[in-house]
Amino acid sequence: MTNEKSIEAKENWDLILQPKVKAFDTGKIRELIRYRDLILLFIKRDFTTQYKQTILGPLWYIVQPLVTTIMYTFVFGNLAKIGVDGIPHALFYFAGTMLWTYFTGVLNSASGIFSANSGIFGKVYFPRLTVPISTTIGQMIKLGLQFACLLVIYIYYIVTGAPVKPSWWIAAFPLMILWIGFLGCGIGMIISSLTTKYRDLNQLLGFGLQLAMYATPIVYPLSQAPEKYMWFFYINPMSAPIELFRIWFYGAGNVPPVMIIISLAETVVFFFCGMLLFNKNERTFVDVI
Repeated sequence: MTNEKSIEAKENWDLILQPKVKAFDTGKIRELIRYRDLILLFIKRDFTTQYKQTILGPLWYIVQPLVTTIMYTFVFGNLAKIGVDGIPHALFYFAGTMLWTYFTGVLNSASGIFSANSGIFGKVYFPRLTVPISTTIGQMIKLGLQFACLLVIYIYYIVTGAPVKPSWWIAAFPLMILWIGFLGCGIGMIISSLTTKYRDLNQLLGFGLQLAMYATPIVYPLSQAPEKYMWFFYINPMSAPIELFRIWFYGAGNVPPVMIIISLAETVVFFFCGMLLFNKNERTFVDVI
């Protein structure tokens, strides 16, 4: 009996795995730092899985927005004759498509976390938040490649004397990336937590995003929106960052400060609620899926 007590006294555990009792635990931040290598592995996994055995590989990141920009220029710029506040059509449509693709990419990735990773979640323990973080960072890499392509087009129009006037606010673009990333990740985690019980949300998500795209100033500026429908753009959290990008980089457009405040407030609410639901659902989702 004495020997058993002495052995227990000498034991010193480096890591103790135990169930969390809080829906929102700040200690998870330290845990995520310890598992930073796992985040990098998930980023590499998603990248190789998506473009394995493809001819163009990562070039699809650039081809898709370029083709979309050409189509928007022809349909909305040439046929529909929708004004773009004097911005060259290529710059106007590419920027909106780039930011919207980033938002929907983060949202779609986060919304399928539990269903796509149910196998590994049920076999081994690791901080579940590493998955949405890795998918968000992966989408940031995709955005970086598209932004590099936009800069090439941007420099061309500046050299040719196009009426674009960048401001010093372009230095705050990384903050806008985080803004949109938190927004998409927050909404995605809410949907991911709900789809473990209600699979219909997966069907509604794609359809809803298609409708939401046309209710966001992507193929038209806010100045072209009817005044009686402006209330909808105020509650649409993606309206403010997309229009702000054009103001910062092109010097055209107008965003009411109230719209920015509402969008930032919605981002905080969505992300906080997403974290709460995600942390609560990760303990029981294996029994539901």
